[in-house]
Amino acid sequence: MSREQEQDQEQEYEYEYNDKGELVYYAVRPNKTQIKKEMAVLFDLSEELSELSATQVKYLDLPDNIHKAVIEVSGMPHKGARKRLLKFITGQLNKIDLEPVLEKLSRMKNKSAHAVREHHNVERWRDRLIAGGNNALTEFLNEQPDADRQQLRQLLRNIKKETEAGTPPKSSRLLYRYLKNVFKVEGEPDFGDEADFEEGVDIEDEAEFEDDEGFDEGVEIDDDAGFEDDDDLENG
Repeated sequence: MSREQEQDQEQEYEYEYNDKGELVYYAVRPNKTQIKKEMAVLFDLSEELSELSATQVKYLDLPDNIHKAVIEVSGMPHKGARKRLLKFITGQLNKIDLEPVLEKLSRMKNKSAHAVREHHNVERWRDRLIAGGNNALTEFLNEQPDADRQQLRQLLRNIKKETEAGTPPKSSRLLYRYLKNVFKVEGEPDFGDEADFEEGVDIEDEAEFEDDEGFDEGVEIDDDAGFEDDDDLENG
């Protein structure tokens, strides 16, 4: 049921008795202050919708006219025309049942928050492995026994070489992707061919990797963190 229908239905129950004892229905004058508050909430919702991606907007399953307006306003500069379109969206939102839209929006926010937490966990482990040496690697393998020890050691050796040489941090990006695969972060592609990590293969020469958001190129490697000797972990 739309807001307008709800308002009309509420007005049907506003009544009084006249001098003859007859029941007389009448329309109540709307509370302008309350209406302004409600419209301000809807305008904020319009702003929030304008910040969503096209895929997210599609997921909300909005009416066609609202969907098109939201997509259009998302690419507009913050000027008068944008505000006018946001007001149009606000007016249209006032005409529909918002409960299913708000439910989907809430579900989407919860999922996004969970994804952020997962990525932060991956980032923390990446930084710990780079800076923490064999102790951090042993701790990680104890927590994630299915992770490949040799792949990780190869990546960490290459990261140290790239840092010392001042070359682009391709192996650090690759470590980040590998950890996302280990932690099964949703929405991420498979890590790739394990053959890239065979002993003796130089990952920097064999593969090109695009930049990953959230990667810190300035992560320093502990000078005492050595990964050259495979025997260092055998007793761990």
